[in-house]
Amino acid sequence: MNSNEGTRTRERVLAAIPLVEKIRTLNGVSTAVLEGGDGPPIVLLHSAGEFAAVWIRVIPELMKTHHLVIPDLPGQGASEIVDGIPLDAEGVLAWLGELIEQTCDSAPTLVGHTVGGALAARYVANHGHRIANLVLVDTVGLGWYRPSPSFAIPMMGFMARPTAKSRDRFFSKCFLDGEQIRRQTGDSWEPLMDYALDRVRTASVQASARRQIATLGVRPIPPEDLARIDVPTTLIHGRHDLQVRLKTAEEAAARYGWALHVIEDCRDDPAFEQPTAFIDAMRAALEPA
Repeated sequence: MNSNEGTRTRERVLAAIPLVEKIRTLNGVSTAVLEGGDGPPIVLLHSAGEFAAVWIRVIPELMKTHHLVIPDLPGQGASEIVDGIPLDAEGVLAWLGELIEQTCDSAPTLVGHTVGGALAARYVANHGHRIANLVLVDTVGLGWYRPSPSFAIPMMGFMARPTAKSRDRFFSKCFLDGEQIRRQTGDSWEPLMDYALDRVRTASVQASARRQIATLGVRPIPPEDLARIDVPTTLIHGRHDLQVRLKTAEEAAARYGWALHVIEDCRDDPAFEQPTAFIDAMRAALEPA
């Protein structure tokens, strides 16, 4: 798929999403941000190697009551790093700070999935006064990143040789029932899968994804940093996650006193695989204490 085809595929993906795409310059990154809805702000951060549209299955419900801010992470999706050099961890944290400052007129709920969760937790540890609630979805960074070999091997195969076949082999480890999701997602499934393949085939995108995994997610976030998080925090975790074991979330919930919602019939992406259960967990997380 060439760049023009990739752009057209992205347009097909975004056509199904009831948000407006804006381009914002944030810490040297020309950042594509999906925005829309009225109410208290929610910032949603996707995982490494993904893009904002992966939240597609929960956007319609969340935007009924909230203003959504959903960026492509630096160097991923359509967010381009101006000088071409992927940001280090501090650079990505500064990027997130500028995103919140430019898009949120009050303290947002910050939601992060896997590496996006590690980014969110690291940010809140030092800037909790700027955040209303923290929601960590199958997040890395709560322990050493040691995915199951049955997940890691197809993931590395997809990154090393991105083809439709290696993509499907890898995604079969991300979802418990891929065929059911395909049926439920309908016409959006094919462009989402095509765009995912296009992005992994793009060298700069893959470099940014690898760097963010390495700098934000491989090593555990220091426990003293996590202990500094003083905003209401909720963990949402798929029971059958092969990337971050449920035990890791259970131990973090017990250690820090965080709420934990386990999503049944799900691997590592509850918002995509079980959107109704994810929305229920989000509502519980946002209920006043």
